[in-house]
Amino acid sequence: MGVHKIPEQPSLSCGQRGSPRRSTGPRSAASIVSEPAPPAPEDLDSQSLTQRIMEATEGRDSQTGGAGGAVSYAALKRADQNWARIRTMKTGREAGPAPETVKERRGSWRDVGTSGQENLGVYDVVVCGGTLGVFLATALQLRGKRVAIVERGVLMGRAQEWNISKQEMQSLVEMGVLTQEEVEDSISIEFNPGRCGFYNGTQILVNDVLNLGVSPAKLIESAKRRFVERGGVLLEKTGLENVDVFADGAVLNLGEKKLVAKLVIDAMGHASPIVRQLRWGRKPDGVCLVVGACARGFPEETNTGGDVILTNAPATRKGRSPLQYFWEAFPAGSGPGDRTTYMFTYLDAHPDRPSLESLLEDYWQLMPKYQGVKLENLEFLRVLFGCFPTYRSSPLQPGFDRVLQIGDASGIQSPLSFGGFGAITRHIGRLTDGISDALDADLLKKRDLALLNPYQPNLSGAWLLQKSMSYEVGSNPPPNFINELLSVNFGCMQRLGEPILRPFLQDVTQFVPLALTMGAMMVTRPLLLPTILRQVGLIPLVDWLRHFVGLAVYSLAHKLFAPLVRWLLPRLSLAQRYRWKRRLEAWEYGSGLDYRLH
Repeated sequence: MGVHKIPEQPSLSCGQRGSPRRSTGPRSAASIVSEPAPPAPEDLDSQSLTQRIMEATEGRDSQTGGAGGAVSYAALKRADQNWARIRTMKTGREAGPAPETVKERRGSWRDVGTSGQENLGVYDVVVCGGTLGVFLATALQLRGKRVAIVERGVLMGRAQEWNISKQEMQSLVEMGVLTQEEVEDSISIEFNPGRCGFYNGTQILVNDVLNLGVSPAKLIESAKRRFVERGGVLLEKTGLENVDVFADGAVLNLGEKKLVAKLVIDAMGHASPIVRQLRWGRKPDGVCLVVGACARGFPEETNTGGDVILTNAPATRKGRSPLQYFWEAFPAGSGPGDRTTYMFTYLDAHPDRPSLESLLEDYWQLMPKYQGVKLENLEFLRVLFGCFPTYRSSPLQPGFDRVLQIGDASGIQSPLSFGGFGAITRHIGRLTDGISDALDADLLKKRDLALLNPYQPNLSGAWLLQKSMSYEVGSNPPPNFINELLSVNFGCMQRLGEPILRPFLQDVTQFVPLALTMGAMMVTRPLLLPTILRQVGLIPLVDWLRHFVGLAVYSLAHKLFAPLVRWLLPRLSLAQRYRWKRRLEAWEYGSGLDYRLH
């Protein structure tokens, strides 16, 4: 759910989504139903099906950084190596000292020698990572700030489409980052409806959810052009080595060159070296593994709608790891018979979890059954894969003065989502206002920047569902638990109506819809709560209740106190105004009440 793209290059992040099959036999709660599973990658034939297909597709798609990154077989092996490192990483003190990409220094940056470096100037903001950072950079440049982008490759999007709704794209138009014509030109395909369905359970159709396929190449090129035309500085093929933070500015060392910034924005995604430093010695609390492909050869007459989320089988098992596979599918704009299908699963970073290549081997076997096609009748255009780590302590709080994470680097997206474009479109207005205010008031200490990535109870509360959609290694849960839970959940939301269902499908949790859905689930299936308790555990459930109460408090604060605070704002000092505006935004976004149904 949410906006889906495949991320750039792996580091702490790795990577690069027919008719449901129904069982006529009795349901068993004794053990996980096992699909035939391929051996682990180390046991695979040197010419596995994954390798053969990926090597055949190489060269068809641009091997750029950015949304999708490299899609070669070598990139898959690198992603799996990084995923293996995450699973086996040492934690806490055993991890040793963190690598220092950012260092805090005494004194002024003006007192430091250049060491032969060329000084490229002083900027209000330097954005590191341009694939998603270019949208915020352009918005800030349009506000009259002096902005530079540092991009290690060439700033460009790739061929694989991003899926989003037209409503979500409007924030980029409202901020002036894109024109309405540029948004329309970027749309490769528009389709309806989208299906949400669960094995032996609820099947519903929704309109205008993830129903656009948009071209990242066109979106990024349009934003990049506007950024440069308005005076922004773009440094391509420029790698960030480290950042020295002084009392009056931050120096970005770029090899033989350097930049000075009042504020450094880290938009380098999960793989950010700065995030790696801040999260050092801590495993992700959750992971979403995604594999898939864009292929040609699907029947044109049925390639007219999408699957937003679907299951067509009970849970399976790979070794000691029980897994529930989910599916997404969208028509592609490259041809009437082209379709992108994703298979994904939620899990933790236990050492016994499967590799991406192992999941791809399952994908080749299961996808034809899911779509009602034969593998040999398809021409694969691109193979897609990703590993999306998520942390309970999100959004990530700033660890240094003058350095702020946004997008995937901040963890602002829902733990149920994979990809940060939707988070950028949702938060770009809030971030542009907040960063501009922070610069104007010179409030760039980490305690001030923390107000730009505040606690959001609706985001934290989504963790219970993520937890309930995964199984622990070595466990032997009922094979249809997740299917039954989601079937009841979606069935209740459907009966309650579009104002309840649609925000959830777009990764927005609100108090009233959540409370109504929970109440309806308890009435529909009163014995479901004990099953959930056994599956997720008492401590996570109690923790979720804390966020549920927080969601209620934030909703009331936004409804009752926000008007009074807005009336008081003009009477406050610049610093007080900055802090109270951020609290207003935290109440609004943290309660999900920024969401507009239409």
